[in-house]
Amino acid sequence: MIKRMLCAGLLGLALVGAARAEAPVRLVVAFTPGGPVDLVGRVLAEQLGKQLDRPVIVENRPGANGNIGAAYVAKAPADGSVLFLTSVGAVSISPALYRDLPYDPAHDFAPVSRVVNNATVFVVNPSNPATDATDFVRRSQAAAQPPAIGSSGVGSIPHLTLEMFKDASRANVLHVPYKGASQVINDVLGNQVAGFFGDVPGLIGHLQAGKLKALGIAAPTRHPLLPQVQTLAEQGIAGVESNNWYGLVAPAGTPPETVERLNAAVRTALQDAGVRDKLERFGAQPAPSSPQELAALIASDRAKWSTLIERKLIRPE
Repeated sequence: MIKRMLCAGLLGLALVGAARAEAPVRLVVAFTPGGPVDLVGRVLAEQLGKQLDRPVIVENRPGANGNIGAAYVAKAPADGSVLFLTSVGAVSISPALYRDLPYDPAHDFAPVSRVVNNATVFVVNPSNPATDATDFVRRSQAAAQPPAIGSSGVGSIPHLTLEMFKDASRANVLHVPYKGASQVINDVLGNQVAGFFGDVPGLIGHLQAGKLKALGIAAPTRHPLLPQVQTLAEQGIAGVESNNWYGLVAPAGTPPETVERLNAAVRTALQDAGVRDKLERFGAQPAPSSPQELAALIASDRAKWSTLIERKLIRPE
């Protein structure tokens, strides 16, 4: 009898241990399903789960420019069970933009790896007569009314890129903030606003279908999917570079060995040919890094965007 009870107890412990080992990792995305961050997250999650030998599920927690998802992960258990696929905004822009963040990007996260780079492209409606960005600038300076350039919100990457573009080119344009990228893209498609600076992944389908026209890339090199589109620097508009990269972070306090295991899993996942093909066709550029490199990128971008935000006195609406 005692022997049977002991065996049953050992079996129960084994089952509990197995259940814990197979508990899914939650990959938090701070934006709605179907958007660029969500799509990258779902491509990554499938292969990441294979590397970690446990399911990885995407959990959408949208709102407040990514700050709601960030705050949730900042308070999550530091055991690798909850991860955050962040864009540059929540960790490098929000600290300068918001005075009362419910999290501290510098202390509440353990960087794991950069996942992808996302170049910013300047797009207009195909009916726009401008042939490139410099031609657009000339036309804006001669226009009776400044053309309207939309953004996905005050302090967003599209807005900050526009501010850099205005400074570098002396374009005569009017900034029109929206409450999200999809709304402004629809209005560029409908010719209600003249243009938009957006991530390639969110625009590549419209560009390939001929529904939008690209005038320039705000990056140091041309984009593989848009090889005919010159960078802004090639057109004589220097210093306008914007990369809305996505990176993987864990809650602060996550053990170093767990961070290293996660980093190795991300690297292996991004080397998978199928994963790379999906991301690259989507317009994202796989770019894994060490945890230290991601930490340095977060800090350098925070300094870059903070300087621009303070100089321009940009404040959220």
